[in-house]
Amino acid sequence: MRYHDNTMASSNKPPPAEIEYKNMKFLIVNNPDKHTVESFIQELKNRGIKYVVRVCEPTYDANKLAKEGIQVLDLPFDDGGPPTTDIIGQWFDLLRSNFAEIPGCCIAVHCVAGLGRAPVLVALALMEAGMSYSDAVQLIRQKRRGAINARQLDFLEKYRSKKRLKMNGEKCCIQ
Repeated sequence: MRYHDNTMASSNKPPPAEIEYKNMKFLIVNNPDKHTVESFIQELKNRGIKYVVRVCEPTYDANKLAKEGIQVLDLPFDDGGPPTTDIIGQWFDLLRSNFAEIPGCCIAVHCVAGLGRAPVLVALALMEAGMSYSDAVQLIRQKRRGAINARQLDFLEKYRSKKRLKMNGEKCCIQ
């Protein structure tokens, strides 16, 4: 994704990171603003993305994305911290429904810089799908250098999978 940001030197922002595991695909990106939202939308459309999860305060009008067939789910939580139990539940509800309906689809996730909150949600999904904590963090950091701070690492290390991506003992959305 190369949406152009006129407000900041793009070299200050890490490139988008596509994370794939089993039949799940995520795109971790920076937060677009009112100046970059049009090119952001175009890139999402080019990738066939139908859902964006925004985990920070809004900086753009989600209705612009909705008009293009892209839904925005707001799951904000504190910068630098872990998600709440409620946020985690909503995140897995979205994943179960989307990956079950459209295996292999890509869900975009962003916070302000795409280095903390968004990567933590993706790490949780990877862990629920069977990846170890260390492998999930390593995969994300290979693609998104500097992702996940010490407080979030501690949260992920202590997190235990609850098999949220499975139903009735069967895999609901991953293979």
